Amino acid sequence: MTLITSLTIEAGLQAEQDLLASVCAGDSDFALLFWQPSDRALVMPRRLSRLPLFESACEVSAAAGWPVLLRETGGEPVPQSAATVNIALVYAAPRSEGDQNRIETAYRRLCDPICQLLDELGGVASLGEIEGAFCDGRFNVNLDRRKMVGTAQRWRQSKGGTRPVGLVHGALLLDNERDSMVAAVNRFNQACGLEQRVRAESHIALHEKFAAPDALERLDALYRQLLAQMFSA
Repeated sequence: MTLITSLTIEAGLQAEQDLLASVCAGDSDFALLFWQPSDRALVMPRRLSRLPLFESACEVSAAAGWPVLLRETGGEPVPQSAATVNIALVYAAPRSEGDQNRIETAYRRLCDPICQLLDELGGVASLGEIEGAFCDGRFNVNLDRRKMVGTAQRWRQSKGGTRPVGLVHGALLLDNERDSMVAAVNRFNQACGLEQRVRAESHIALHEKFAAPDALERLDALYRQLLAQMFSA
């Protein structure tokens, strides 16, 4: 059975950075972590902290029960709560791979097992942007043309600079908290002077479509199969 670690969002973000540092140090070739928030927050890239209205927007968001935390990966504001399961895939790029297409390859390694899971459950899986989705991107994982998983990544060099090491992250909406999540993003964006507005109907939670009690165990097995194939040579 997959052990889903329950962590505060701050601790979960730190756990991901610790795994990245460990693989960079050569302690292992890869790491995989599933973690579920024990609190809730609006998590956003550090670059947004430079905006003139950022501090006042943080106060507005916190007063509404959504404190703001900063992350090292890019993108836009993302709501995190117990309705979310985070997947952190960390690996040192195999020596046989060059830098060409490294970013896209990493996203595929994160997304393909999720798409396979959705296909097995009988859903229609796809990758791509969804109008009205928060932190929209080309490598959203979508279920029935609605966003279910947001993705991001960050790369560093291993100790000695011999291999690039990637942290590829997915935030999977497991349970339906779409309305309050969308309200949190729109509230912050308005207070911060950002134009983007998002819509609840652009998203879907896995458990809205499928009960899927063993979905995360299956997903864990698919990632471990992928990692075994990558590093068996």
